Amino acid sequence: MDRLNIKELKTELRTLYKEKRKELPQEEKQRMDKAICDRFLSLSSYRYADTILLYYPLKNEIDTRRIALDALEKGKRLAFPRCIENNEMVYHYVTSLDELTSGKYGINEPKEDLPLYVQSADSHALCVLPAIIYDKKGYRLGYGKGYYDRFLSSFKGTKAGLIYSDFIIDEIPHGRYDLRADVVITEKGVIPFAKN
Repeated sequence: MDRLNIKELKTELRTLYKEKRKELPQEEKQRMDKAICDRFLSLSSYRYADTILLYYPLKNEIDTRRIALDALEKGKRLAFPRCIENNEMVYHYVTSLDELTSGKYGINEPKEDLPLYVQSADSHALCVLPAIIYDKKGYRLGYGKGYYDRFLSSFKGTKAGLIYSDFIIDEIPHGRYDLRADVVITEKGVIPFAKN
């Protein structure tokens, strides 16, 4: 499949599954969000992580605030991404969700003056990845801007995906620079993958 067809297919998949996500009944969505967060919080990779890199949910995304509050309560270091130039992002530590403010694309981001996350060899970091869909090999389809792809290219910690079980498809077209999640969590279970 050539690049143009892959791009078109990804655009179609994004449109289809964003619409499907919008149509989820609110009560069912809340139930699944809770189940996904419960499963995530019971992971050994979460229990042993000292740093959690988390995204703040957009409307219709899985609500990750429960994870954020649990991490803060357990004394873990919690960081959220902030978009910077050249479609790149950096993470800043927060001690409260009140330290987030509306940023690029209307996403809640940490303020620029908060402490910066810097990867270190002795840290056990766990990065939670937003996605529209995943495939059965752990590849994700995001929003198409490439922020996470660029960040993950040098990230050495564990990569976890959160997704509704009906949003896992057989295969997503991917390139050589696309990285898989190490584990994907749904409301029905946990799917581990071999480390990239």
